[in-house]
Amino acid sequence: MKKLLILGAGTSGTMMANHMIKKLPKEEWSVTIVDQYKTHYYQPGFLFLPFDLYKTKDVKKKGEKFIPKGANYILEKIDKILPEENKVKLETQTVDYDILIIATGTKIAPEESEGMKEEMWHKNIFDFYTYEGSKGLRNKLREWQGGKLVVHITEMPIKCPVAPLEFAFLADSFFLNKGMRDKVDITFVTPLGGAFTKPKATEALHYLLEEKGIKEVVDFNLAEVDYKNNKIIDYAGVEVDYDLLVTVPTNLGDEMIERSGLGDDMNFVPTNKATLQSKAHENIFVIGDASNIPASKAGSVAHFEAEILEENLLRYIDGQELKEEFDGHANCFIETGHGKALLIDFNYTHEPVEGSFPFPIIGPLKLLKETRMNHMGKLAFRWIYWNMLIKGTHIPFVTAKMSEKGRNYDN
Repeated sequence: MKKLLILGAGTSGTMMANHMIKKLPKEEWSVTIVDQYKTHYYQPGFLFLPFDLYKTKDVKKKGEKFIPKGANYILEKIDKILPEENKVKLETQTVDYDILIIATGTKIAPEESEGMKEEMWHKNIFDFYTYEGSKGLRNKLREWQGGKLVVHITEMPIKCPVAPLEFAFLADSFFLNKGMRDKVDITFVTPLGGAFTKPKATEALHYLLEEKGIKEVVDFNLAEVDYKNNKIIDYAGVEVDYDLLVTVPTNLGDEMIERSGLGDDMNFVPTNKATLQSKAHENIFVIGDASNIPASKAGSVAHFEAEILEENLLRYIDGQELKEEFDGHANCFIETGHGKALLIDFNYTHEPVEGSFPFPIIGPLKLLKETRMNHMGKLAFRWIYWNMLIKGTHIPFVTAKMSEKGRNYDN
C-alpha cells in the first residue's frame, strides 16, 4: 500500500487530509497526518479575542474532531524529514511515505528581536498571533486606563498581513465605545513604505488611518525594543514611545524544516509558486504558511491552494504533468471597526481594486469599500471555517483562481 503523509494538522494539513481521503482509493493508499498539538485554533479569531468580541470556545476546539474518518492521526512531535530516504523521524518512531505534504505553518519568534521577549513580555508587550498572547491582551485591555498604544510589525512576511491594521482599527472602535478614545494615542508602525503591500489598497487604508486619527510610522526597521524605557528603536535611530506595545514579531517556519535542511533562511520551504511542488524533491508538496511562495500567508490562500494541490497530487500519482494553476489568489476581509469592513481580492498579478464579489454588479459584497455587509461576511467566515473550509468542502461561487469579473480595472 502506498502512503500519503501530511505534516501539520492546522488549517492547511487538515484541509488536505479531508480532500485526499475522498479522492484516493482506500485499497491502494493510506493517509496519515501528524501533529504534536491536540488543539485546533481558529487563528483569525485571535484578532477579536482581545476586544471581548469572541470567547475561547469560538477559537479553540479539539483537532481530532476535524480529522477525516479513515485517516491515521499521530499526535507526536516531528523531529526531522529525511527526504533522500522518504522517511520522517518523529519523537518515538519513524514513518515512511511515497508522497509528503508539508503543512507545518509559521510561528512568531519574538526572541529574534533584541529586548522583545524579556521581563515585560505579556505584561506591557503583547502579541495577538498566539492564543496565549491574545487572551493576555484581552485581560490587559479590560483594565488599561489609556496612554500610548503602538501597533507594530517587526518584518515581513507575516501571517495575514492585514491583521495588524485591523487591530488598530478595532482598537479605535473599542476605545470609542468605552468612552475613552481621547485618552488613547494609537500609532501604527510598519517596515513597509505604506499601510499594505499593494498600492491601491495602501491608498484606501492610509485614508482610513487618517480618518480615525491613527498615526502612521512607515519604513521602520526594528533594531531593538527598549523595554526598560518603553520605546522601540529602528536602525536609523528613530524612536517610538509606548505605554502598551502590541507587536507582530518575526514569523519563521518550523524549526523542523531547518533541522531537515529543507528551508531558506527563515525556515520556509522553496516551492514552485504555481504547482506547489517542492523545488528540491518531486514527491514533496508544500501548502500554506510553510512555503516561500510570494502569496499572503492567510487561511483563504491555503483554501485556494488546497483545491489546486488536490488536482496536482492526483496528476502526479497518474504520472501526468502538473498544472501551473495557483495564481496567488487571496481574499481578505479587513475589519475597520464600528460594524464595517473592507474586502480585498487579489493575486500575483492583480492588485486589489474596487468592484463586486462574488458576482459582478450584484455582489452582494463590495471590494475595497467599507460596508456593513462586508463585516457580516467577516463574522460569517468563522462558521464557514469550522463547518466547510477545514473539512475540505468547496465554498460555493468562490473559485480557487481569481475571477476578473466585477472588477474596475480601468479606474
